[in-house]
Amino acid sequence: MTENNNNDNNEAGDEKPERVVGTPSASADERVVSEASAENESEHAGPYEPFETHIRSEEQQRRGEKMASAWFILATLAGIAFVAAYFVFPPNAADEPAIADPQISQYSNMLLGGTLTLAMFGIGAGMTVWARNVMPHYEVHSPYDELPSSDEEKGSFSEFFMKSADESGFTKRPLMRRTLIASMLPLGIAPVVLLRDLGPLPREALHHTPWENGRRMYIEGTHRALRAEDLDDDPYGMISALPAVDDDRYPHGISLDDQAKSVILLIKVPEGDWKDGMNDRVSEDSDETHMNWTYNGIVAYSKICTHVGCPAALYERTTHRILCPCHQSTFDATDAAKVVFGPAHRGLPQLPISVDDEGYLISTGDFNEPPGPTFWEYQRGGGS
Repeated sequence: MTENNNNDNNEAGDEKPERVVGTPSASADERVVSEASAENESEHAGPYEPFETHIRSEEQQRRGEKMASAWFILATLAGIAFVAAYFVFPPNAADEPAIADPQISQYSNMLLGGTLTLAMFGIGAGMTVWARNVMPHYEVHSPYDELPSSDEEKGSFSEFFMKSADESGFTKRPLMRRTLIASMLPLGIAPVVLLRDLGPLPREALHHTPWENGRRMYIEGTHRALRAEDLDDDPYGMISALPAVDDDRYPHGISLDDQAKSVILLIKVPEGDWKDGMNDRVSEDSDETHMNWTYNGIVAYSKICTHVGCPAALYERTTHRILCPCHQSTFDATDAAKVVFGPAHRGLPQLPISVDDEGYLISTGDFNEPPGPTFWEYQRGGGS
C-alpha cells in the first residue's frame, strides 16, 4: 500500500503540512483559488487552509447573526403557540371534546398546521441565513486518499471538528446559538403534548346513536317523515333516512356527528327472498331475531360500512346486495346484512323498526351493535 504523500504528487524532499481527513494538500500547484491576504492568513484558525476559505466580513456576520436570531425567535414563538393550540379548545361542560364539532375542528387544524409550519419555516430560514452570511465559504479540492485513514489523521479529527464549530459561529455567536436552541425546545415538547390525543377513550359513546323507541324517520336531506306505504310501490326499493331530529342549532336539524353514525338504508324485500340468516338472534343477550326487527318486508341497516366507515350506498336490486364503493365490501340485505365479499369482517348493524299510530315508520330502539368501523373497545363495550 502506498503512502498518502505519494498520492499528493509531492517531489522527494518536499515538506508537506499536516493534513486532516478530507482536507486537500497544501501544495501550491494544487490551489484552485487565489491566496487570501497575509492579514487573513495570520488570523485564520479554521479547519481548512486559508487559501481555500472565504471568510465573511465582520459586518456581514453581525448582520447575519441578527437576522438568523430573529428567525429563531419567530420559530420559538410559533412553537410555543403550537403547544398552546392544544388547549385553546377545552372540553365542554359535559366533558366532551370541543374539536368533535366539525367547525371547531377546522379552526383547530388551521391553528395547529399554521403554527407548526411557521415554526419549522423559521428554523429553516434562520439556518439558511446562518450558512450564507455567518459561516465561511469553502472551495476545497482534495485527491483520493488510501483507505483506511492513518492514526495521525484519526487523532486530528477532534481538532478539526472543534475548529469547524468555532468557525461556524456556533461558539462565537451566543445570541444566535441561544435562539436556535430556544426554537428547538417547543418542537421537542410537542410530541409529549400530542399524547393528549390518545385519550380519553370512547367508552360507550360510540355504542349509542339518536335512534330510540318511537323516533320517526326523515328522508335524508329533507324533513319529510316516512310512511311504510312509501316503499310499497317498489318491491325492490331503497331509501336513505335519518332520525327525525329538529334541532335549531343545525342547518339540517341534526348535527353532522349524529348524521355520520345514525344514517340508515331502508330496503323493501319481497317476502320470498329472505334467507335463513334472518332467523338468527340479533345479539347474544336478546331472544329476538333479525326478522322480528323488520316491518312488512322493510328492513333497516346502518349505511356506514364496517370496514373504514365509507357510505355503503350502492344497492343491487335483483341480488339484494349492498355495496360499499370504497373497497367493494358487499353485504346481503336478505341475510342480516352479512358480508359476502370484501375486507369488512362483520355485517351492517340492523335497526329495529315498526310504525306508530299514524302509520309513520319509527325505530323501536337503537342498533343491535355499534355502527361504523370496528374500534378497539368494540368487544369490551358489549358489541356482538
